[in-house]
Amino acid sequence: MHTDPIADLLTRIRNAYTAHHEELSVSHSKIKEGIVKILKDHDFIEDYETEEQGIFKMLNITLKESLPDITFKKVSKPGQRIYIKNADLKAVKSGLGLSIISTSKGLMTNSDAKKQKLGGELICEIY
Repeated sequence: MHTDPIADLLTRIRNAYTAHHEELSVSHSKIKEGIVKILKDHDFIEDYETEEQGIFKMLNITLKESLPDITFKKVSKPGQRIYIKNADLKAVKSGLGLSIISTSKGLMTNSDAKKQKLGGELICEIY
């Protein structure tokens, strides 16, 4: 049982990059799939697909080969949720990174949330 499945996903991706793996599999959930979709859209991973294994779904993630050091910083935790207003959204590492925010309209990056004038739970920062 995982207390924080999002932190587990980010840790598995970080460890797979460190160990120079080409792909990894994690259990599926809608929020994990949303995070992985954002990572794919911003070229942090190569591709992903969902696969059914019996009654369970798995996310198979294909990693990029030449990615420099990547840092995943989990901001909101199960014991302390961090919410942020639209006015408080800032660029991560002077625009070199991104934040993933859970809004009322789904998961999105900090720049998308700022354009749509939405705030929400700050899930993580990636740079």
